[in-house]
Amino acid sequence: MGNRGMEELIPLVNRLQDALSSVGQSCSLHLPQIAVVGGQSAGKSSVLENFVGRDFLPRGSGIVTRRPLILQLLSATMEYGEFLHCKGKKFTDFDEIRKEIETETRRLTGSNKGISPVPINLRIHSPHVLNLTLVDLPGITKVPVGDQPADIEYQIRDMIMQYICKENCLILAVTPANTDLANSDALKLAKDVDPQGQRTIGVITKLDLMDEGTDAREILENRLLPLRRGYIGVVNRSQKDIDGKKDIKAALLAEEKFFLSHPAYKHMAERMGTPYLQRTLNQ
Repeated sequence: MGNRGMEELIPLVNRLQDALSSVGQSCSLHLPQIAVVGGQSAGKSSVLENFVGRDFLPRGSGIVTRRPLILQLLSATMEYGEFLHCKGKKFTDFDEIRKEIETETRRLTGSNKGISPVPINLRIHSPHVLNLTLVDLPGITKVPVGDQPADIEYQIRDMIMQYICKENCLILAVTPANTDLANSDALKLAKDVDPQGQRTIGVITKLDLMDEGTDAREILENRLLPLRRGYIGVVNRSQKDIDGKKDIKAALLAEEKFFLSHPAYKHMAERMGTPYLQRTLNQ
């Protein structure tokens, strides 16, 4: 259903990258990667968790992603995760995966809110995923909090730039629908490195949280700030859903129902939602 040649190439290059990193070499073979870029609380983590169908990312207020997470999704019959820094250990409990990400983040960044450009590599094998390699990056922030360095905004920008300036990096620019698109940090950064919009896909989250009587139809129809690859709308679980452990399968059904029944979006419902986004990225 996806891109056949790519499907066969990804596992091969993954093996190559592992072999090289185990002897301390970096792999200069730049495979297409998808960098997930957006402001804090834009819904990046939820988008990634919906791809996997599991809760496995640390959550909280403020800056939660403090190191790049290179997430390799591999279609397989068994469901488990493995980290490059825990050779040979298979994690079948996704809560443990979250704890391991938190522990490994703290190991390099301490318990304050500092950041580090050294990535964490996580590979998830699952029957529910399509082969994709995604990079989850820290949310763009403006104001340092706690013990964060005063130049945290520039540190994060630099880190994001290292990934998105590569020609073969697809930029997933995540912006919440209840903010002004013209001020989207993700779209601004994407425009800096991809002025023609050749490799940027807009993802609009929080469509269900827009003020009554307003909608994002103009954006999603690609008329407001046009991108060559357009925009895909998604509806993630709310914080209340997450706290109440709402199942992701149920959330995806609710998302589908939202688009099919919404007067402003039902004419394009088949081009909206997480499963459509996943297929688009895979291709």
